[in-house]
Amino acid sequence: MIKLLKHGAYLLNGTELVEDDKEAAAVLKSKLGEVPDKAEAAKQTMAYGILKDHNTSDNMEKLKIKFDCLTSHDITFVGIIQTARASGLTEFPVPYVLTNCHNSLCAVGGTINEDDHMFGLTCAKKYGGVYVPPHQAVIHQYAREMLSGCGKMILGSDSHTRYGALGTMACGEGGPELVKQLLNKTYDINMPGVVAIYLTGKPEKGVGPQDIALAIIGEVFANGYVNNKVMEFVGDGVANLSVDYRIGVDVMTTETTCLSSIWTTDDQVKEFYEIHGREEAYKELKPGKVAYYDGVVYVDLSKIKPMIAMPFHPSNTYTIEELNANLEDILADVEKKAQISLDNKIPYTLRDKIKDGKLYVDQGVIAGCAGGGFENLCDAADILAGHSIGADEFSLSIYPASQPIMMELVKNGCIAKFLETGATVRTAFCGPCFGAGDVPANRGLSIRHSTRNFPNREGSKITNGQIASVALMDARSIAATAVNKGYLTPATDIDVNFTKPKYFFDKTIYDNRVYNGVGKPDPSVEIKFGPGIVDWPSMTSLTENLMLRVVSVIHDPVTTTDELIPSGETSSYRSNPLGLAEFTLSRKDPEYVGRAKAVRSLEERRENGEDPCTADKTLKQAFEAVTSRFADVDPQNTGIGSTIYAVKPGDGSAREQAASCQKVLGGWANIAREYATKRYRSNLINWGMLPFILEEEELPFEKEDYIFIPDIRKAVQDKCSELKAYIVRQGGLKEFTLHLGEMTDDERRIILAGCLINFYRESNQ
Repeated sequence: MIKLLKHGAYLLNGTELVEDDKEAAAVLKSKLGEVPDKAEAAKQTMAYGILKDHNTSDNMEKLKIKFDCLTSHDITFVGIIQTARASGLTEFPVPYVLTNCHNSLCAVGGTINEDDHMFGLTCAKKYGGVYVPPHQAVIHQYAREMLSGCGKMILGSDSHTRYGALGTMACGEGGPELVKQLLNKTYDINMPGVVAIYLTGKPEKGVGPQDIALAIIGEVFANGYVNNKVMEFVGDGVANLSVDYRIGVDVMTTETTCLSSIWTTDDQVKEFYEIHGREEAYKELKPGKVAYYDGVVYVDLSKIKPMIAMPFHPSNTYTIEELNANLEDILADVEKKAQISLDNKIPYTLRDKIKDGKLYVDQGVIAGCAGGGFENLCDAADILAGHSIGADEFSLSIYPASQPIMMELVKNGCIAKFLETGATVRTAFCGPCFGAGDVPANRGLSIRHSTRNFPNREGSKITNGQIASVALMDARSIAATAVNKGYLTPATDIDVNFTKPKYFFDKTIYDNRVYNGVGKPDPSVEIKFGPGIVDWPSMTSLTENLMLRVVSVIHDPVTTTDELIPSGETSSYRSNPLGLAEFTLSRKDPEYVGRAKAVRSLEERRENGEDPCTADKTLKQAFEAVTSRFADVDPQNTGIGSTIYAVKPGDGSAREQAASCQKVLGGWANIAREYATKRYRSNLINWGMLPFILEEEELPFEKEDYIFIPDIRKAVQDKCSELKAYIVRQGGLKEFTLHLGEMTDDERRIILAGCLINFYRESNQ
C-alpha cells in the first residue's frame, strides 16, 4: 500500500509522522509542548545538512554546490573532456572516474569505441583521473563500491547516478554540469523541496526491490509529486531491508523525476563499507528530532506485490497478479497507450502473447545498475536451481554489475546454477538498459530487471518497421517466469528457500586493472584521438532578435530524451557532434534533420554577410512582415534558427546530446508546456538554447511557421521572465507570450554567449 499525504508533515524522532493539516498544531503541542518553527524544522532533514555542507554560497535558498567526486561513462566522457579542454582544463580538481560500460563491446563503428576508451585512459593519465576498463564494472556499481561515502555528494553524467542508500546524495546531469565542476565552478540550484519516503513493514518473501520501486514510481510520476525534489527514505521499514535491497530501490528513484535521494544509515550500511574496505566512509545519518518535509510517500512494504511496468514507461505499472487476471483488458489498454508513443505508425499488439489464457514472454534479462546486484542474482539463482528455461523461444541473460560480484558468484556456485538452466552469463555491461544488447525479435516481449522500458530501449527501430517491447520486473519474478519457460509468473508463486550467501568483496580485481591517477596528473601525456573524435563546431552568440522556424511539433504527453536523440547504436557517434546530430528525432520525426539543416543554411549565409532572404522565399516574406512593424529589424541583427515544440520534453536520460544535437543543427530554442526534468532544461541552457514555456491553452503556431522574437538579447540581459513573440503567417503578425522562467546570472550569460564553451572562452580572455 502506498499513500501520498496531501500536505507536508513533521517527522518526530524519525518514527512518527504528523501531517501539516488544520489539526497539526494541537497534535504537535500535545506531543512536544510547542509548535516547532516550520522553517527551522525543514533544516533538520538529512538532505538539508548535506547540501549545507557542500554549498559554497552564503544563501541556502540559492545553492552553489561543489561535489566530492564525478563519474562518467564512455558515451559521455569524451564530449565532457573535449568541452572542458576547450574551456581551459588543466587537471581534474576532484576525483573523476571514467568507466567503460556502455560501448564496451566495441561492436559498432569500427575502431570508434576503443578509440574513445584510449582517449579516456590518456586523459585520466594527463589530468589525474580514474580509468575503469571495459567489462570491469557498470558505472554505478563501481561508484557504490569505490566512491560513495556517508554525507558525500557525487555528480555523474548518467541519469541513474543515485547512491542515497549508501548515505551519498548523488545527481545525474548532462555533461556541461560536470564541465563546470572540472573548471572549479558550481552547480547552481534553488534549495530543493524534500519529500519523506516513509517505509514501514517488511516485504513479502519473493518481493524484490524493483517491485517496491515500480510501485512508488506508479504513484508519483504522473502527478509530479517528487519532481525535482529530494526523496528522503526514513521509517522503521528501512532496517528491514538489506543494503543491496535498498540500492535496488534507490537507483530507480530517477524514474520519479526527483533531483536526488538520501536514506538513513545504520549498522548494515556500516557493514557494507567494512566489506568494501572503506570503514572510514561510514557515518550515521538520520533526521533531527523534529524534521519537516514538503510531502510524504507512505509505503507499507508488507502490502507490495510483485509488479510489472508495461510498455512504454516505468510508471505504467500493474501487479503481476492483476495483469494475469485481466489480460485482455489490460493489454488492450497498453496497446492503446503505446500507439501514442508510436504515433500510430506501426501495428502493435501484445495480445498475441496470450496462449491458453496465459501471457508468455520471449526473453528475460537481469542486468546493470538495477538488476545486476549480488543479492538479486543470488535470489534468482535459488529460484532457478534445478530447472531448465527450455529449448524454445524464451531466453535468459544475466549481467553481474561488476567483476567482483561476478567473482563471488563464481565462488559460491550461483554462476553454475544459471548456466545449468540454459541461461547465459555476460560481463558487466549497460547495453540491455539502452538498446545495445539482447535485442529481441520483431514483436518480441522482453521482461527486464533494468532501468527503463521506453520505445526502442530494447533496440528495435520503428522507422524500419520493427517493434519490440520491454516490461520491467524484479529479478525474482523474472527467474520465476524462466522456471515456467516464459509464462509470466510472480516470484511469490514459487516455493523456494533463499540461501542468502554472504558477500565477500575482492578489491584485487580493481587493483590489477583500474588505472588510478588521482592527484597525479602528468601534463606530458599525449592524448590519443581517434578519427571519430571531433571538436565541437563554432557557435554564434545570441543576436539582438530571433527569427525561429518551427521544424517539429510533438503532441505526446511526455517526450523522452531517447526520442530526442536515440540510444543504442547511435552511442558510437557521441564523440562526433555533427555525425550524431544526423540521428536527432529520427525515431519521432524523421524529417526533422532535413528541415533543421535548411534553416541552419540560412543562418550560415547570414553569418557570412550574405542576404539569407535571397535563398528562401518564405524567409523573405517573414522579414517583410516583420519589418513593416519593426523598422530597425534586418537579417544582420536577427539570428535565424529552428525550434521544436513538445508538451513535456526531457524525461529520461541525462544525455546532453538531446540538446546539443539540436544546437549544432541550428536550434536556438525549445518551446514546451513544461520541462520533464531539471537536467534537460539545464542541457538546453548550457548549449545556448532558450527554454521557453508556453502557457496558452491552445497551441498558437503550427509546424513550418516562423516565430519572431524582438529584443531577445535585451530581454535576457534585463532578466525578463516574460516576453512578446509574434507568429509570422500570411504576411501578418500574431502576438503571443513566451516565458523563460527563473535563470541564474551565469545561465543568462551562457545563453548570451551562445553556449557554455563560448562563455568560458570569453571568461578566460
